[in-house]
Amino acid sequence: MRVALLQLDLAWEDVPANHARAAARLKQAADQGARLAILPEMFSTGYSMDASRIAQPPGGPTESFLVSTARALGIHVLGGVATRATPLPLNEALLVSPEGEVRRTAKLHPFSFAGEEKVMGAGDRVVTWDVEGVRVTPFVCYDLRFPEPFRLAAAETDLYAVIANWPDRRRAHWKGLLLARAVENLAYVAGVNRVGEGNGQTYLGDSALVGPWGEALVTAEGEEAVLLGEVAPEKVAEARRRFPVLSDRRPASYRR
Repeated sequence: MRVALLQLDLAWEDVPANHARAAARLKQAADQGARLAILPEMFSTGYSMDASRIAQPPGGPTESFLVSTARALGIHVLGGVATRATPLPLNEALLVSPEGEVRRTAKLHPFSFAGEEKVMGAGDRVVTWDVEGVRVTPFVCYDLRFPEPFRLAAAETDLYAVIANWPDRRRAHWKGLLLARAVENLAYVAGVNRVGEGNGQTYLGDSALVGPWGEALVTAEGEEAVLLGEVAPEKVAEARRRFPVLSDRRPASYRR
């Protein structure tokens, strides 16, 4: 399956502008044969902590945009949005099918370093979705630092999709952790980050599709880009047959 990673320069808290920018890049991805297009975390607003103001209701403007665009282009679209919920809004990843079906999951680990846990709730489960025969497990930004949920889903995952607003000051961590999650689980990892300036932060992107052996298949830094790569579940299965590290795990011994 051809996957498109959409590295966008987001306009701060400007939903219409970001929808327009995303629409143009999504069409470009579809025109180049992508079946799944992945947008960054909170792509319609940037990573704003003014959650009470920017969070949208389920079915709100950004979800409606994703549904109409996925239908019009006939592709699957995965993107992030802050969604109203009780007791706190959720930083969600939404997957929309070409038929307009919406599936959603929330960021597991609010970023306490920025106070996100005070304004956003936390997800409570790891999900895996079938996208035209590719098993896709989504995570949101800070989740990348926690190997446990990735390993929990490894046996049922071909592609981890990590959507993010990851600033340049920690870019070495971003690149290293994308590589680590691919190598330790022998799976593809698509890390989709933004570029540009937002609320005093600089973002350089470094979006990448990493293969099961840790090879960077496509990557870009510093500017908007539509990155295209092929994801083949049979290559994940082959890697795990050739190097059966997952079957050598001994969870019963992992204790102090």
